Amino acid sequence: MTVLAHQLDRTLVIEAPQAAVFRYFTDNDRWAAWWGAGSTIDARPGGRVYVRHPGGVESVGEVLKVDPPSRIVFTYGFVSGTPVPPGGSRVTIVLEPVARGTRVRLVHEFAEASARDQHVQGWRYQLSLFANVVANELHGDVNALVDRWFAAWNEGNDDARTRQLTALASRGVTMRDRFSAVEGLDELTLHIGAAHRFMPGLRIERTGDARHCQGTVVAGWSAHGADNQPRGRGTNVFTLGADGRIESVTGLWE
Repeated sequence: MTVLAHQLDRTLVIEAPQAAVFRYFTDNDRWAAWWGAGSTIDARPGGRVYVRHPGGVESVGEVLKVDPPSRIVFTYGFVSGTPVPPGGSRVTIVLEPVARGTRVRLVHEFAEASARDQHVQGWRYQLSLFANVVANELHGDVNALVDRWFAAWNEGNDDARTRQLTALASRGVTMRDRFSAVEGLDELTLHIGAAHRFMPGLRIERTGDARHCQGTVVAGWSAHGADNQPRGRGTNVFTLGADGRIESVTGLWE
């Protein structure tokens, strides 16, 4: 057996539950969403790993070990044989739950140092794509999420607003803007209620599509009074937790 004496080691945290991350190694559609259309994986010992890279470059491998939801090991090489022949290297991916989601540790072992060095940037890039793909699925339709946030702000009934925010935000949610510096769901509910008393009829709506990257969402908004005249506009920056709930909001007024 070829000695794999040269190792590439990368670690990152993806803000998603361990099971949500691991299913990208066991589901063909998710594997292809990460690697590219046509890529497949048969997540059982002896199962085939196939990656179709941009430009048509093909990699293949064989699954050696699977320990859901914490580890998968597979061989890795290129159909062309260059820079690594099929079966010529080994990839181990270990997932560990942490406070902010899941720590992903990847170890790629090679026979030659030159082949290892050629994969350093490739894995840096591919794991970055992986973090984005997982986050995009976890958080889903961020436009709908932002709309629900503003619907809670527009809700005049305290009990109804509390239910909306409880379903949407973490208990420790924070809100910061020109008129807000509050912490916790209860404080936020009361803060919004005060806004309704002092600015009756004010409504806030999203403007344009929200933008999302790995749990951070940026969305424009506009506010109108009961007379439908503009009262303000700006941008909100949302931080989402690994459970999909809003953890913090910072509002920037124009």
